[in-house]
Amino acid sequence: MDTIFALSSGSPPAGIAVVRVSGPDAQHAALALAGSLPEPRRATLRTLRGPDGGDLDRAIVLWFEAPHTATGHDVVEFHLHGGRAVVAAVERALSSVPRLRAAEAGEFTRQALISGRIDLTEAEGLGDLLEAETETARRAALQTSGGSVRRLTEDWTSTVLGIAAQVEAMLDHADEDDVAVAASEDIARQCEAIASQMTEALDQPSVERLKDGIHVVLAGPPNAGKSTLLNRVVDREVAIVSPIAGTTRDRIEASIQRNGIAYVFSDTAGLAIETDDPIEAIGIARAREAAASADIVLWLDDQPPPIDLRAKTIAILARCDEPGRRGGKDRLPVSGATGEGVAELWTRIEQRASELVPRLDGALLNRRQRELLGRARDALRDVGEVGDLLIAAENIRMARGALDRITGRADVEAVLDGIFSRFCIGK
Repeated sequence: MDTIFALSSGSPPAGIAVVRVSGPDAQHAALALAGSLPEPRRATLRTLRGPDGGDLDRAIVLWFEAPHTATGHDVVEFHLHGGRAVVAAVERALSSVPRLRAAEAGEFTRQALISGRIDLTEAEGLGDLLEAETETARRAALQTSGGSVRRLTEDWTSTVLGIAAQVEAMLDHADEDDVAVAASEDIARQCEAIASQMTEALDQPSVERLKDGIHVVLAGPPNAGKSTLLNRVVDREVAIVSPIAGTTRDRIEASIQRNGIAYVFSDTAGLAIETDDPIEAIGIARAREAAASADIVLWLDDQPPPIDLRAKTIAILARCDEPGRRGGKDRLPVSGATGEGVAELWTRIEQRASELVPRLDGALLNRRQRELLGRARDALRDVGEVGDLLIAAENIRMARGALDRITGRADVEAVLDGIFSRFCIGK
């Protein structure tokens, strides 16, 4: 295990800069720069000196003994004055200490994972926390980094291990046919019960929904007021508004955060029935693709939406401020020009969005975890469909393997680079 160092606080200049050293030779870093090792977990003011004996800074030095540290290894922290020159000088001095090197992105968290201080799900949650841009994403990431997915997975793993022990005992007494048949049925029931719990977890939306945002597409005929409404909803000028039909030729996107949820609104080309303009035809095709892949469609046509879009459509009576534009049945009167009806429109959008984002009262699974949990669920379901105990034992082993890969007990190296590539240096 290498001993690594990096700036773990924000980029200078700052009031305080924290340079962290972690690894088996961390004590040597404190001795080299501060002259002596402070008492564990006791902040001590020291003069830091470089390899030439010159003063670097007056700083607070902290030493944390392994294994009860953030990384599971000895950790030394230098709390410096936060100027660029001070930080650079201390980093140069540390690089001259034997067996020390600069940390790579996410390497402190990688040390914590390898030493068992956290598991893979908690590391993923920490990565999400660093990237969180909305309040809901922050709360979800904090929950995962605190071990919600780990605890749920460990509960399932413990139950599956108990079932595996029962199967092994049954194999040892396979000559007792009446006992084996009854026990096999009980094993199948237990496996189906766990598989049902896993299905409930998989039925929840993926946590990526919080980062990707809810995709809302404005669709309808040319000159229906889509661009005007987009500008009103996101409260800024993002689309060109013109009385000339067909002004919008391509997809225009605008991101917004509201009440802790991220949204991506898309203005699209008018859905003309026929056109001889090849550019307009491309825009119409893209508009239809956008509507088909949207989470919510704001439908601004006086005609009903296509059948395949109706389940996710909010029907709008657009330009309701204009003469003769009142009384649309089952449609929400909205005016992008005056703002009439926009508050009610947001209420309906948020009602739909609440059904599309995961609840924060349970474990929140990402795509990698969901794929592995799906494998475990399918393997356990198959136990009830086989009559051979050896095949049942293999299915249970496969389920255990998939659960172990969720927490990183197995095949952890295969996913580490992808996870920690999102981290900053110093984390």
